[in-house]
Amino acid sequence: MRVIYFSLDYSPHDHRFLSALAETEHEVFYVRLQRGARQTEDRPVPGKIQQVLWAGGQKAFAWRDLPRLILDFRRLVKEIKPDLIHTGPIQTCAFIAVLSGFRPILTMSWGFDLMKDVERGAWWRFATRYTLRRSTFFTSDANITRDKAVFYGMAPDKTIVFPWGVDLDHFTPASAADQETRPGFTVFCNRSWEPNYGVDVLARAFVQVAKQHGDVSLMLLGGGSQGPAIRQILSNGGVLDQVTFAGQVSQKHLPRFYRMADLYVSPSHVDGSSVSLMEALACGLPCLVSDIPANKEWVFDDQNGWTFPDGNADILAAKIQAAIEKRPTLPVIGKNARTTAEERADWKKNFKKLMTAYEMTARKQKPG
Repeated sequence: MRVIYFSLDYSPHDHRFLSALAETEHEVFYVRLQRGARQTEDRPVPGKIQQVLWAGGQKAFAWRDLPRLILDFRRLVKEIKPDLIHTGPIQTCAFIAVLSGFRPILTMSWGFDLMKDVERGAWWRFATRYTLRRSTFFTSDANITRDKAVFYGMAPDKTIVFPWGVDLDHFTPASAADQETRPGFTVFCNRSWEPNYGVDVLARAFVQVAKQHGDVSLMLLGGGSQGPAIRQILSNGGVLDQVTFAGQVSQKHLPRFYRMADLYVSPSHVDGSSVSLMEALACGLPCLVSDIPANKEWVFDDQNGWTFPDGNADILAAKIQAAIEKRPTLPVIGKNARTTAEERADWKKNFKKLMTAYEMTARKQKPG
């Protein structure tokens, strides 16, 4: 098939999808909607993928550009003559694809579009309903987002759910020797420092924990708009000397940071099946996560980790302290985490479900 892969920007997730698609028999054309201020993927677009130049993809998306983008996307469709468009997020890329008039369209939720953006106002709800009711097929990485899509008009029999998964050969547990020689206790978080991801909640919890345990440390990756507030929380708590700010880390080196930790924390308020959570599970890390629906699809108390009430820094602190006190038992929890990843988060296996979604999308479009 000739496929247009149309997404918001160029992220590690896009690189993974495009790399896998490059290994198939499909002829894939990559269209990006915007070029954001911070691009988190430094690897080039895979060579077999044809990058498309068009009216979008040069700057941040703005709604005032929508008419021009729709017209130029129609031009692309006429020139490329795809058999299928694979697109998301819903209210931007998929909305434009639907408005182009082309079918079949496989709309893919990126999680935040159905868990957060749809709540931004009437226009976002309209775009969501309009797009889903006109999409040929739908896919997402979590049951919670699939259920939201059905609520907003997607036909239940035209959906498929599969976790995007991770490379289990790249994300692997630390050796037993490394675990034995690691000093202190390290809490690790690589969620973005934005309001959706609750890193400020973790900062407040860590202040409480660090006052009780002098050998505990916090390692934070990335950055974001809440950076000054997060640093202020840690500074006011007098624990900055127990925090490592490691900045942006490439996918190539990311497994090493998971392996340096004893406990992974994701305090996210909004998520689908979090890829960073799956990476942590694959690296054999016990995971402590907010009890939002998507996280509860992955983490089970006292099996592969624990949950805490979303936004509750006090209980998060208590759960971190409990993990420290249970340190001798953590290797068993870590093995269970790896097993979870092997059973459910294997990218090589899960990608096959996307190919099934392609087949079903094309089949649904055929008459009869």
